[in-house]
Amino acid sequence: MSEAFDAIVAQEENLLCRSYSRYPLAIARGKGSRLWDVDGKEYVDLLAGIAVIGLGHCHDEVCQTLAAQSHKLWHVSNLFYQQEQLDLAKVLLSTTHHEKAFFCNSGAEANEACIKLARRYMRTVKQRDAYEIITLGNCFHGRTLGTLAATGRDSLSNGFTPLPDGFAQVPAGDLDALRAAISPKTAAVLVECVQGEGGVLPLPAAYLQGVEALCREKDILFLCDEVQAGMGRTGKFWAFQNYGLTPDAISVAKSLANGLPMGAMLATSEAARGFVAGSHATTFGGSALVSAVACKTVEIILRDHLPERAAALGAHVLEAATALQQRLPGKIREVRGLGLMIGIELMEDGTRVWKELIQRGFICNLSHGVTLRLLPPLTIAQEDLDAFLQTLEDILQGR
Repeated sequence: MSEAFDAIVAQEENLLCRSYSRYPLAIARGKGSRLWDVDGKEYVDLLAGIAVIGLGHCHDEVCQTLAAQSHKLWHVSNLFYQQEQLDLAKVLLSTTHHEKAFFCNSGAEANEACIKLARRYMRTVKQRDAYEIITLGNCFHGRTLGTLAATGRDSLSNGFTPLPDGFAQVPAGDLDALRAAISPKTAAVLVECVQGEGGVLPLPAAYLQGVEALCREKDILFLCDEVQAGMGRTGKFWAFQNYGLTPDAISVAKSLANGLPMGAMLATSEAARGFVAGSHATTFGGSALVSAVACKTVEIILRDHLPERAAALGAHVLEAATALQQRLPGKIREVRGLGLMIGIELMEDGTRVWKELIQRGFICNLSHGVTLRLLPPLTIAQEDLDAFLQTLEDILQGR
């Protein structure tokens, strides 16, 4: 490592809480699908800030929008009407069957909004004392106390218990287990159509359709977490649209404002009846500055047909990675994904491979120690993806 890198590491040890395991990189700048570290070394970014930089780093049009809005209005709080929020809501809702938006700051907050809406809708609209949220094994919904309870992973909640009551979990893919878990106290079922933090696991279409049908049968809300899989990443604007689903509400964040902190909950008009003035709020959510940037981001995704591009590029990568799996028996256990949300699960611990990829100029994520998770910008060139696959093959062959 260089002196510049070592100096940054030393400063962090003195200044920041030790809540992160850092990659062996200190990033100085980015453009498009490229990052440069403090020593000037260039990398292909296949992580995009964990599915956040959907349009690539420092997108020119987004930068122009940010600059213009920064001289107009930043923040006045949600005590005031703001045109920027309305512009964003209009274009965002045009992509879905939902009719109402609530803006916040992160995916965890968006999921909290979904959870609170479901509970309050059941109690104030349906007049039923139903409050429990059922989630699926291997899920991830955030790190607030409420979303930790929804996630249900001991490894993440260690030291933070007791967590809030009112959550239950069933194995993903098991409709009988879900049916057995639903009771008069159940308010909603919350699912990820593609479990991202779980290792990029697309759930079967028949199962997801069965989950929604069961929610309709039991008259409870059906919620989809679109925080990582939404915004065009899976080949449709929203992941649930790949399966013909109609969730009552969805959570949105990550790439919504292409790197600025932004989240949203989108709901049907019926489900939105659960909120009234004063029932839920946020100080920073939907500020004029971030709303303007998010609006431009959504407009570009739609204008440039990036969901369709993600579908085509993703299919290409999945096909090429599957061919690589067949050429190298005993190296790759499974290739899976949807659009530009791809997991390559290795047969053995992937730490060495992941580190070698970084050394050779490719940044991706290692999930659960075995799965290389690819979440590149939707604007990435096919040549960059092909170069990654060739490099991966070289590493797996010991070249």
